[in-house]
Amino acid sequence: MELPKFILGDNTDLPNAIFVIHTEFPRFIINLENDDVEWLEDFDQHDEKELLTEMENLIEEASQFYDREVSRYDD
Repeated sequence: MELPKFILGDNTDLPNAIFVIHTEFPRFIINLENDDVEWLEDFDQHDEKELLTEMENLIEEASQFYDREVSRYDD
């Protein structure tokens, strides 16, 4: 099965939370309400340095994905 790069998620236990799931490496879930990130990968020290640089871009992409999806609901 081919998954999209990003998936929206929600949970009624956290009604204000907006989750975006990134399905490609490095996989993560971000809560756009507070920008908390949960990584679904294990990283070594070398990977962590690279991720710090890439993380900002990935979070921006996740936010843009959310904005695009919401705008499609409005149409």
